[in-house]
Formats: sequence, structure tokens, C-alpha cells
Amino acid sequence: MSDTPPPGRRAPKSLRERAPLRAGALSEWALVPLRLFLGATFTYAGLQKFANPNFFNGVSPISIHAQLVAAARVSPLHAIVVHLVGLATPIGATIAIAELAIGAATLIGILQRAAAIGGAALSFLLFLTVSFHATPYYTGADLVFFFAWLPLALAGRSSRLSLSALIEARSAAEARRPAPEIVAIPFDEVRARCGHYDAGHCRALDGAACASTHCPVLAGPSASAGDGEVDRRAVLATASTVLVGGAVAVGAVVTAVAGRVVGGAGAPIAPNTLHAPPGAARTALGVELGPARDVPVGTAANFTIPVTGDPGIVVQASKGVFDAYDAVCPHAGCTVGYYAQNHLLVCPCHGSQFLVATGEVVAGPAPHGLAKLTVVEGPDGNLYLK
Repeated sequence: MSDTPPPGRRAPKSLRERAPLRAGALSEWALVPLRLFLGATFTYAGLQKFANPNFFNGVSPISIHAQLVAAARVSPLHAIVVHLVGLATPIGATIAIAELAIGAATLIGILQRAAAIGGAALSFLLFLTVSFHATPYYTGADLVFFFAWLPLALAGRSSRLSLSALIEARSAAEARRPAPEIVAIPFDEVRARCGHYDAGHCRALDGAACASTHCPVLAGPSASAGDGEVDRRAVLATASTVLVGGAVAVGAVVTAVAGRVVGGAGAPIAPNTLHAPPGAARTALGVELGPARDVPVGTAANFTIPVTGDPGIVVQASKGVFDAYDAVCPHAGCTVGYYAQNHLLVCPCHGSQFLVATGEVVAGPAPHGLAKLTVVEGPDGNLYLK
């Protein structure tokens, strides 16, 4: 922008000495903490899935398979999710890779709008499948993440702590051009400084009325499609994207291998399972579930509730005392498990904790306790569900 004042006038001293306001730069800095948090969180989430030896283990209660089974019960997309349970492993891998790519791109500042849109879309999809019935609604993190991504999607590219901005600045320096910079300038100040301004008209626009909507100064220089520097930036941006993608893939592989070596993929965390005899009918004691010996004192076993098809869990807390519940967590539908060390029933998805003796919720986002069931041991040594 020219500092030449209009003919016959000098710009006021305050305008000649005062630098343009940097409100645009300030607003970009305001989004940096959010961008770094979301980028780090999604990167960690993706790496954690690959490193967790139980995430792809179908028999584990914290596996992607178990989470899809839970989602099929509570999601408004039930008709779709129920057909995806058999594809749990590739779906889990896709989610993990997407989280890694979105998180890494957001952290280093490249393809930022695309990454933010992807993050918002993934968060909304997880909201519909996992935490749609979370009560109160704000206890479901997926909905919060969806709205957290929206400011970054609307803002687009940021020049603060950004690889994209670094590429553009480097290209400008090599071309001996000023580095691209965003500043906010009141239009009255533009007219006071601009050499094209003449009593309300713009000489650069052949005397047309001066207005910010078509001001050639505010519009800035245009670059033709064949501009060499534009092409160079495009090449560098593409190369950087490929580099980031490669680094994400290598990091995922290394983390997955390390997680399985350290975590021991061959040790699923799952209780015993009671297998009722084929065609078991209701008797005076109830529906036979299986031998009581399969639930030693201090352990738990899973079973299927005949009427609802929901998973159930029974714990023998002390000799001959069996506490049983519908194992579906009332928060988001995941299946709870028994943690003997704390003597609690715990949801592996969001951490809700329930008392073994009563099913009452003692911690976590679950709005209420587990549904109580009555299981007794018969004289024949088998367990029966009344």
C-alpha cells in the first residue's frame, strides 16, 4: 500500500507514525491453544489405539468390536452399525489412522482447514455411534470435540506456528517479496494513506466510487495461474503432506509394535463365560446359565440374558453369594467388566464405576446404576437366572 497522501493534503501525523493494527494476527494467536490441544489429543488417540494390545482383540471388553456391539444397541444409526460389527478391525484401523493424520496435520499446521473438517466429521460420527445417549449430553466428549473443531474449520489456514506459513515465507524470501502478513486496517485509514484516493473516487478504478468492496489496495496483488512462486509453494506443500503422511504411518507401525511387545497382546482381559446347555428351558429355579464352578470366589463370568439378548455379568464376591447385573453401561452402552483389585464393576469406555453388591454408580458419567438380576446356585451345582 502506498503511503502517498491525497493531492494537496498531508496525512495526519498520527497516521504517518502509527503502524497498522494487528488484530488479524492476534485473532490467529487466540486459536493456537485450541489447535495444539486438538492436534495433540487426536495424535495421542490414534497412537494409543495402535499401541493398546486389546483394541483389536475381539474378546476384550475394550476392543473396537465390543464398542461396535455396544453402539449397535444404543446408536440412532443402529440399522447401519449392526452390519459393521463384522468389520470391526478395519474400521478401528481406519479411525486410528484418520486420528493420526488429522492430529499431525493440525499440530504442524498444514492442510489445516481440511484437517479441521475431518476432525469435526469424525467427532460427529463418534457422537452418533458411541455417545449419542450420554446423559447429561455434555458428558459425551465427542459432541464437545465436534464444536471445538468448528472454529478451526471456519478460520482456515493459520500463519502462527504453521508449516504452511513457513513454506510461504520461505518462497517469498527466495522471490525477494515481502512475507505474507495479515493485518487489520480501518478503511478510513486506507483512504487517508492511499495515493489513488481523490475526493471519494479511486483513480486506479478510472474514477469509480471508493469502496472497500472493490479497493485495489485491499485486494492486494493477484498471482496468475502460471506464477512460478505459486507453483513452488504448491510443490512444497504437496511434498510436506507426503512427508507428514509417511511419518504418521511409520509412527503408527513403531508404536503398534512397541505396544504389543510391552503390553503382551496374548493376554486379553476378559472374564469367564457361562455356557448354558443347548435348549435350556425355564425351571422352578429359573433359566440355567452354567456350572457355578466356572465362577470361582473373587471372579466374574459373562452370560447372555435370554429375554433381552444383552450381556450379563455375575460375580461370586464370597462363598455362595452371587451378584448379577445387566452388563450394559447406562451411559453409552459399553459392556462393564469386573475389576477384582478394586472390587468394582467398571465401564472400560468412559470409566463409570459401580458397586458389586448393589450396582449403584459411584463414579463416572453414568446417570444411574446397573440393572440388578437375580442369580442363584441350584442343588445340582448350576447357576440359574430367575
